[in-house]
Amino acid sequence: MATVFDVVTVTCFAAVVLAFFLFTRREPKTLLHLMVPAVVFAIANQVGNAGLAFLAVALIAAGAVYATLVVFVR
Repeated sequence: MATVFDVVTVTCFAAVVLAFFLFTRREPKTLLHLMVPAVVFAIANQVGNAGLAFLAVALIAAGAVYATLVVFVR
């Protein structure tokens, strides 16, 4: 892990995985919904490593908000 974006996005992904196992009923539909922020975190990592920090931060925030809504509102 060479950049800040690597550390932040991997940490966010790990948090999504933990939230899935700890706070949901482990339904396949919930897992499919949580795949969206996982992909967004991967894209944010690539965008951040390419030098577009503002867009990467916006993607990370959007992914975190979506994951929070999926886990705690459903």
